[in-house]
Amino acid sequence: MESKLLLLIVIEPWGVSKQLRFTPDWESLDTREIPSWFDNAKFGIFIHWGVFSVPSFGEWFWYNWQEKSPPFVEFMEKNYPPGFTYANFAQQFRAEFFDPNHWAEILKSSGAKYVVLTSKHHEGFTLWPSKYSWNWNAMDVGPKRDLVGELAEAIREKTNMHFGLYHSLYEWYHPLYLQDKANNFETQDFVRLKTMPELYELVNTYKPDVIWSDGDWEASDKYWDTLNFLAWLYNDSPVRHTVVVNDRWGRGVGCKHGDFVNCQDRYNPGVLQTRKWENAMTIDKEAWAFRRNARLSDFLTTRELIETLVTTVSCGGNLLMNIGPTADGVIRPIFEERLRDVGSWLQVNGEAIFGTRPWTLQNDTLTSNVWYTSKRIFIWKYVYGITLRWPENNTLMLGAPVPLTDGSVVTLLGYKDPLKWSIFKGVLSIQFPEMNQVESQWGWAVKFAI
Repeated sequence: MESKLLLLIVIEPWGVSKQLRFTPDWESLDTREIPSWFDNAKFGIFIHWGVFSVPSFGEWFWYNWQEKSPPFVEFMEKNYPPGFTYANFAQQFRAEFFDPNHWAEILKSSGAKYVVLTSKHHEGFTLWPSKYSWNWNAMDVGPKRDLVGELAEAIREKTNMHFGLYHSLYEWYHPLYLQDKANNFETQDFVRLKTMPELYELVNTYKPDVIWSDGDWEASDKYWDTLNFLAWLYNDSPVRHTVVVNDRWGRGVGCKHGDFVNCQDRYNPGVLQTRKWENAMTIDKEAWAFRRNARLSDFLTTRELIETLVTTVSCGGNLLMNIGPTADGVIRPIFEERLRDVGSWLQVNGEAIFGTRPWTLQNDTLTSNVWYTSKRIFIWKYVYGITLRWPENNTLMLGAPVPLTDGSVVTLLGYKDPLKWSIFKGVLSIQFPEMNQVESQWGWAVKFAI
């Protein structure tokens, strides 16, 4: 019997309007309106942390070592005795300096509105005491702590950030997954006994507002039982009014379905998209996890991070900026500094980022490195032009048709006085103050009341 879509609409908290019930098919699930908090948030922090943080040589360490990648084989031969297994690393993943309240303070200082923690990466080790990952979780081995639960509590008590969780559907070397794979995914023992029970456990226990799925590329959404899970999540779960999910739920699903799309790592198309999207990227250009051998040049500068944030938001996306803590639970100073720098910029310029929507144009038609956002507050509408380079001779020249009248006021965030402006032959000239008079660096937001 064909399922029928119900047309009755109800209004839910957080501005969500949704069908009374969703059915387990993409036609129905794709009609869900994304909770408004996510589009308003614009900026989140990703955290990659797990057993891979012990060798600190990349988050795909186990896979690369087992697949005989020369740098990883050499690393193990030089530093560990014969017979050492990947499972032995878990004993050294002790998180002895992990202070969830301190993490919460650092994350809050970034100005981000949500955080996404890796609850389980492709190695299968869960950062919570999962009933479905016996002796391969952070309570049984290593830290002997519920790392997910501790951070969730700190985030909710110390900040106004939304708490989210990354979860890998597959595991590289789990016997049940390997058996299903050998059966051409015609059996679903791994999904039935491991993946789906974990997801239901995570949602019911920790109530995340983001479920960031990954590890989907080898098998279809039918194998992963994605549709039934998402229908439950949207209809009956404790986070049905607030939760958002990405697009990594099965081979071929990416960039097509989900509340928002990632499409690929470090996705930043530079033009307006028709769907809500997210740019998941890393401060360390080379890896998602902490690397002991990283060099200063491997890290994006504060200016580069702010440019990424501005270009992403201008084109309708959210930025999910990744950090990699150490195995002992420390957010290293290089990551902390970058987060606090971005936060200090947002203290001045956040008005041009949070709660905004894309404007008619995304970047200026005359001057490069100028990106636009817009916002409506009651009956007033504002356009923000964010220049990523201080204008030559303190004069910003814009070609975008900003609808100004003789009485329009133009201001610069971080500067108290209105700016002088003029229009000649369609070019808008704005006179900036001296740079040292402005409470901002790395990027400057001009505000137009239209």
